[in-house]
Amino acid sequence: MESRKFTVGERVMVEIYTTKTCPYCYKAKNLLNKLGVSYQEISVDFNKSLRAEMAAKAGRTSVPQIWINGQHIGGCDDLHALHDQGKLVELLS
Repeated sequence: MESRKFTVGERVMVEIYTTKTCPYCYKAKNLLNKLGVSYQEISVDFNKSLRAEMAAKAGRTSVPQIWINGQHIGGCDDLHALHDQGKLVELLS
């Protein structure tokens, strides 16, 4: 897969809702870090209102939940599937 560097604030905005104890959150962040993607991490640990906000936006209560430029990508498996299909780099371009 192609590796590129991306910067939040130029054209791409990545948001990821996480918890500190979630292995899938770490796996998703590791992929983003490997690709050099900057992201805004929003921890929902002990914050019911942030978790409710995430659930309302995503229609899911599990973490991580990931958005790229306002488009809901899904969770860790969805992020990795996009990467495996070569579609993640397109979304980040």
